[in-house]
Amino acid sequence: MTEEDRTLPAVVEEAHASGFFEDHDGHDFQPDVMFMWSGETTEWWRHWTGDSAAGAPPFRVFGRDGSGGLAAFWIRAPGAAIETQPIVFLGSEGELQVIARDLGDYLWLLASGVGPLETVDGLHRVPEPVPELVAIAQRYTGTAPRTVEALIAAADAELPALTALVNSATK
Repeated sequence: MTEEDRTLPAVVEEAHASGFFEDHDGHDFQPDVMFMWSGETTEWWRHWTGDSAAGAPPFRVFGRDGSGGLAAFWIRAPGAAIETQPIVFLGSEGELQVIARDLGDYLWLLASGVGPLETVDGLHRVPEPVPELVAIAQRYTGTAPRTVEALIAAADAELPALTALVNSATK
């Protein structure tokens, strides 16, 4: 048996360590300190899809909400860097949402003051930028901020492919 690398990208660890989640109203998100073990993810996938024979899912889970829904990198393009993969939410009640089209967009959402699950539940407030996270996002992406609306629209464009994946796996 080989040792599984469960290490999150360093910038994700840094962003999650900022304290934003503990001090942020408007969402229920509990970031993990490492990726969920793949065996546990497979068991969850089998239960979630209703297919006890389902193979390993294309997700690397890094957080959850209080009801048991999971936030994960969706390994849409195997072999591509994880930082280029979409970030998704698979809810305990079947909710399905693309949170961000890639890690850079995820960091800009956080920097804009938007919690990852607010893209699922809807944004019900005017978000305020978080200076520490703005600095992290700028350093990581090397780009200027994009509007929350543009980030959400880019993520929403990925939803049909995620829906097709889930529909093909659901019994």
